[in-house]
Amino acid sequence: MIVVCGEALFDVFAAEERAAAIDLSACQGGSPFNLATGVARLGGTASFFGGLSRDLFGRKLHAALAAEGVDLSAAPRPDAPTALVMVSVDDRGVPVYTFYGSGTADRMVVQADLERVPADAAAIHVGSYCMVVEPVASTLRALVERQRGRSLIVYDPNVRLTIEPDVEAWRESVRWMQRRADVLKVSEEDIHALYPGRRVDTFIAESLDAGVALVVVTWGERGVVAVTRSQLAVEVPAVPVTVVDTVGAGDTFQAGLLAWLQRAGKLTRQAVESLAQDELLEALRFAARAASITCSRRGADLPYTSELADTEGFEFFYKK
Repeated sequence: MIVVCGEALFDVFAAEERAAAIDLSACQGGSPFNLATGVARLGGTASFFGGLSRDLFGRKLHAALAAEGVDLSAAPRPDAPTALVMVSVDDRGVPVYTFYGSGTADRMVVQADLERVPADAAAIHVGSYCMVVEPVASTLRALVERQRGRSLIVYDPNVRLTIEPDVEAWRESVRWMQRRADVLKVSEEDIHALYPGRRVDTFIAESLDAGVALVVVTWGERGVVAVTRSQLAVEVPAVPVTVVDTVGAGDTFQAGLLAWLQRAGKLTRQAVESLAQDELLEALRFAARAASITCSRRGADLPYTSELADTEGFEFFYKK
């Protein structure tokens, strides 16, 4: 079981403005929500550990995850509202995000809730803004400490400065996780947001020196690079696709990588660190293909296993 930890929320858009009203449209999301959904759609087994409100939005998120086959036995149901992100555009047409998230269910996950998370979980995935806001950040850190050596610890910072503008809080979280994560996936954009001017290869070297077994950096249209602690380094180009938007692309890539590792029986630190070159290439190509499908359609609409039937390695891992 892959336990995905963090937020589930709704993005809210102004569909139409009228004289005395604004019609709104809301879409479910949140990076961990997308990731758990993606793992399940790609044939993996996922559990969600994140606060799900009992309000209208929280019930919808709960039902959506359940419909995808995500296990929800670990998910707390705090007496708090669901976080909302209002998406608008400025005079230049640039998206503007306003976060309504103080005291919301995603943050109200406390250390007593850790009893819900099985100690024998194969992998624990943490990341996004729940690693830098309280009390959930302290709870997730306690979970990481509890599961080190028991579970594969996976981290994706998924930096969102519009939600937590304190850059140092994000940097401190990355430093803390570099000493504890087995797998670190990060975008080039996140590296540059946190460390302006720092080279990607420098960040990779620092992460490996700190103890990470596998570092994966996504480069958008330039593809992806991955390096293991055993100094195996591979690059995979991006899959050509007509891009509709990139919402959820990083989450899809991570879902594809984790689903591949789970199916291959590689959800341990030793297995990840000792991946052969062909195995790592196959995993990255599978994840990149999944991400390309998401980019080809509107919103974070992650693909199902059947949509990757033409991907290299599919038959071995999904039809054996």
